[in-house]
Order: sequence, then structure tokens, then C-alpha cells
Amino acid sequence: MAFDELWSPSELGRHLMQVRERSGIKQAELAKRVSLSPAVLSRIENGDRAVTLDEVLDILHQMATPEASEFSKALHRSWQVLPRPPLDHPEPDLLWEAEQVACELVALRDQPDTPHAFERRLSEYIDELSRGAALLLKREYQVAFIGSIGVGKSTAICKMTGLEVQKEDGTMTPVLEVGGGGITVCEVHLRTGPEFGLIVEPKGDDELRQDVLDLADSILKGAPLPDEDGPSSQESQGISKEVARALRNMAGLAVQRPKGPDGKRMIVDPAKQLAQQFPTQREFVVEVLSRMELHRRDKRDVWYDSATGKSPKVWLRDTFAAINNGRSPEFTLPRRIEVVVPEKLLQVADLTVRFIDTKGIDRNAAREDIECHFDDPHTLAVLCSPFNNAPAAETRLLLERAKEAGVRTLDTNAALLILPRPTEALAMKDDASSEPVESPQEGYELKSEQIALALEPLGLQTLGVAFYNAHEDSAASAQEFLLKWLTRARVAFRTRITEAMAGARTLLRNHGEERIRAVLRDAGETLHTWAAQNTAVPAVQSHVQESLMAQIQVAYASTVRAAIRREGEWPQLSYSHHIGYGARRLAVMALENAVEQFTGHCKLMAATPRYAEAVDLLTQAERVLTAYYEELLRKVQLMGQTVFKDALKADPQLWQACMDEWGQGPGYKSRVAAHNRDWFNNEARLKLEDELQALIAREWTRALANVTALLES
Repeated sequence: MAFDELWSPSELGRHLMQVRERSGIKQAELAKRVSLSPAVLSRIENGDRAVTLDEVLDILHQMATPEASEFSKALHRSWQVLPRPPLDHPEPDLLWEAEQVACELVALRDQPDTPHAFERRLSEYIDELSRGAALLLKREYQVAFIGSIGVGKSTAICKMTGLEVQKEDGTMTPVLEVGGGGITVCEVHLRTGPEFGLIVEPKGDDELRQDVLDLADSILKGAPLPDEDGPSSQESQGISKEVARALRNMAGLAVQRPKGPDGKRMIVDPAKQLAQQFPTQREFVVEVLSRMELHRRDKRDVWYDSATGKSPKVWLRDTFAAINNGRSPEFTLPRRIEVVVPEKLLQVADLTVRFIDTKGIDRNAAREDIECHFDDPHTLAVLCSPFNNAPAAETRLLLERAKEAGVRTLDTNAALLILPRPTEALAMKDDASSEPVESPQEGYELKSEQIALALEPLGLQTLGVAFYNAHEDSAASAQEFLLKWLTRARVAFRTRITEAMAGARTLLRNHGEERIRAVLRDAGETLHTWAAQNTAVPAVQSHVQESLMAQIQVAYASTVRAAIRREGEWPQLSYSHHIGYGARRLAVMALENAVEQFTGHCKLMAATPRYAEAVDLLTQAERVLTAYYEELLRKVQLMGQTVFKDALKADPQLWQACMDEWGQGPGYKSRVAAHNRDWFNNEARLKLEDELQALIAREWTRALANVTALLES
């Protein structure tokens, strides 16, 4: 491939400028050394002029710095198997080492006389190096803060990132709206960009219509509420109070509290007054939607303008609050708000980090928007807990569900952030002496011990824990904690590649020795025997719908109704998410023990002197089975989500039967659960579960086949 096809002018120019600036050489001085005009060199650095290889090498030669030499070295590398890393990637030498090993593997694999088992081992190493390189090449990370409403995570995020503004009394207040009912209406992302701004991902018109229907139910009171929640419940309307507030503001129907003749505040609800003018729910909903003027709410982003007369952060706070509360006439109800600031959120080199302030947990922790973060290798899930009951029940539930779903990376991709209020740490008492602690740090240490004991049944007693009192502790301490855990994830990626290279080199070095091949055949026979004895997938006494049925019982009755109205697809209670989780859990229950047994079997053999020269084979077999097992779990989850979702959408009778139960008196959730149970126990749905079990069996057979294919007979 030609030089100009491999390297874009913008990438070359940008990196040339960075290297030059770090060398301390002025652009004009460098232009003289390479016989280019300053204007031409400027155009090269800006990416506006194509540059030849000779020109780049000459420029780098004239800089004569170690970094320039590394740049020159990078230009001479020809990548054949692995993707070429960007010029500013911090791990070029490790990736190049992996590329060279991968090239050797490919060359040997492609020889016509390569035995099948040996070819499979070569191919698996190539795939492993490719997967490891892909993980290391990606430098975009997310830190997802997860916790209950009111736990203080939004405040903590703003404090540790400097997103605060000064109030009139001199105290600092967060930019993101918190406290006093100011909960964010949706998930909020924070990222670095060129300037202060907000980007809004809007809800669709159909979603808005469903939200307005839920709001209308609460206003019209067309049916008595089920006894589970009570008529005064904050969640009786089926949507959160912050969404209800935003919808009312958008329609000009905000609750008013004027003073009466006696000087006392009265409550005036324009929405209730409006409802009296419309005899049916449909007419009322149409009127509310009309008042929102959705056709005018088409703006998707807004950026800071000094002409507002406000400082950037004050403008950001005010604009965010207006959009979040539905008071901005140009924006519709957001599904997600992206807050852009021209500052690094986390002082970490070579990585781009985005913070996610997830919607606060209100009773239902098992939500798709939360649990998806545990499966992403480039996301750090930060579970926020109040100090006194740490780890919070929501935290324990989420960790337990992640374990049940077979997530194996919690030690590197999850951590606990405990958010104490002032004086809480000092209120801790030593268990031995019953004496109060002498410092907050001592209180933190005692609480850490309690947390470890609480997590021990889950095997997570070594999970990372940090304490951050946003009112008193240094933001740097919280930043250091996050940085430490992101670094651990990067180290895990590097270790993965390094171990794969070590195994591959051992294979390349020893593949021709008959003595070693005899040991490999011996080890292979043992593994073949194990695989033959474990082909059958054990039956489990569980069903895909169990997670869903459990969450229906936990959720507010109104939450269940809102999900029913949307044919099972609502963020607070997603049928497809829970069925997918249930399907994955079935696979874990059936196969996790077998995978653990195989891992233990391989480790035991590797520690036996007889198999000393088969360690690389045993290690590879273990990693291959684990990789295919994790792929199996993802496939099963996807099948559960899609197949059952399609079946649910194709059955309007189920949803109508559930809809009809609203307003029929106490026991609403139980009646809905009964309809759901009957649906899943129907012969057609049992057949779907049989198909799911068949998929698990096929994929397990495939996983074992990929392991045994490595073994010489």
C-alpha cells in the first residue's frame, strides 16, 4: 500500500506539530533546516498539504530528538495482521511486538503441510492477539456512576471535576441540578470538547405520547390506584416526578402555589382544571401534546456565548436546568443530555474519559441502562453507596446479578465509591473497644472491613473501595482512585497480549521437537477424555422469565402498568432485558461449574512435572474454552432478548389482558404476573425455551470442539 494511502495528511501533520513543539524548535527554524517555507510547513502541520515519506523523514531527522526517532521508526513499520495503531498511541512497541509474532504465526499456519491441530493452535493465538490488540487500541473509556436517588453521586461528580459555581453566600454549588427535587430527567454524559455546550438526544414522539398518557392517568384519576402503592405515592403516575414536572412545564401546566386571602399558600393545578374541560383521556392527551408545540422543539445542541453576560459554568448550570425541567421552548424532553466542557474530566494521559451520571435507582436496580455497563471492558462501573449502610442493597443486588450472569471482570471493571456525609465517619466505633474513631480515615478503614465481610459471600471481598466526602475530602483523592482502576484495566489488556505472545513463542520454538510433541499428545489425551465426559449440558430447574417475574413483584404497580402500556419495553422495567438476562443465567447455571472444573483441571496439570512442557497448550486450552464460553453467554442473551421480544410483540391479547387489570382493585401486580406466567407456560413459549436450551447445547459442543481441535491425536 502506498505511503499516502497508509497515512492521512491530518494525522501526520498533527503528530509532526506535537513532536516539534515538544522538541522546543520553532516552526520557522525547522523550515529553514528542511528547506521549506514556513507557510508550507504550516500547511503540512495543519494537514492541508500531502507530504511524502522522504519529506517526513527529513523533517524528523532535522529535529534529532528521541521522540522524532520513534516517529521515524513507526513510519517504517509494515502492519500485515494487526491494525496499525495511531501515531500517538502509548503502546506502539508492545503492539508491534504482537504484530511480529502474529506474522510468524500466519506464515507457519499457511504452510500446506501444517498439521490440523497445530494449525488450530496457530489460528487461536492469532485470534487472541487480535482481540487483545483491539482492546488496547481503543482508548475511549467510560466511568459510569450508579446509585440510588439522593445518594449524592451527581454532587460527587461535579465536585471531583470542578463543575461548580459560587453562590451569593460564597459556597459552591454543583452545575448539574441536584437536591430540592432537582433530579436529572435522564442519563447525563460528561465529556471533554472544544467549548462549553450541551447536546441533547431527544425522546421520540411516540415515547413522549406514552409519557403524556401516564401523566394523564394520574391527573384524570379515571381508575382507583392499586393498594400496593397507595394513592399518595410519588410514583403513582407511572413516570418519575422529574419527568412529570418537565412535561407539565413543556405544556404550561406547572403546579402553582399562590398566596390566598389569608396569606397562606394554596395549590393550584392547571392540569386538573384543564382535564375538567375534556371528557376523555384521548382528548386530554391531544390537548396536552398540542400545548407542548413539539414541532418547535427541534433544537439538539446549544453552545456558550459570552454575549449572555454569564460565566461559562453559570450559563451551563442555568441552561442545563432549563432543558432538564422542560422550561426551554426549543428543546423537547431529552433521552440523554451530553454536557461538554473544554477541560479534562480526569487527569489521565493518552485516554479519553467520559463520565456517565446514570438515572438514580428507585426501587428497580435491575435496569438495562445500568447492567449493560458491567459487560463493557472499557467501562468502569462505579457503584455509589451511602456510608452508613455500605454496601447498599442496590449495590449488592447488582453485583450478585452480574455474578449470576457470568461476568468475570468485576475485579477490574467495577468499584465501590462510598459517599459519607460530614461526621458519619467519625461516628464509627471500634468493634473491640467500642470507642469512637479518632479520625475520618480510621472510620473509613473500619467501614472497609465491614464492606469486605458483606461482599465475601459473593467472592468480591477484594473489590476496590474508596471513600469520598464531597464536602470535605480532596477531589484529587477521588480522581486518583478512578485513575488507579482505569490503569488496572489497561494493565489487564497488556497482560493479556503479553501472555498470548509468550504462549505463541513457546509454540513456535518447540513445535518440531518430537519429545515435546509426545508430552503434548499425552496432555491432549487427558483433555480429550475430560471433554468427552462433559459434552452433555446438565438440566437446570429454572426458566427464562424468573428475573422478570421477580422484578414485577418488586416494582411499583404503576411501573408495571407503564411497561404494559409500552408492550414490555420501558427503561424502568424492560421485558426483553430481563428475559435476556434470564436466558444468560440459565447458561451460567448449566455450564459455569464445567468451565471452572476445566480451568482447575488445566492448572493442576500445568503444575505437574510430567506436563511441564505442555503448559502453553494447557494455558491456551483454558483461555480458548473461556473465550468461547463468554461468546456463548452473549449469544444466549441475545437470543433470549430477540426471540421472546418478537413473540411478545406478536401477542396483543397478552397486553390487553394486562391493561384490563388496572383499576380492578387490590392485587394488580399479582394478576398481571399470573397473565405473564400463563403466557410463558404456553406450549409455544415452552418450545422457544427448548430452542434456547438447544442453542446452549450446540454452542457448548462448539466450544469443546474448538478446544479439542487444538490437541494432537
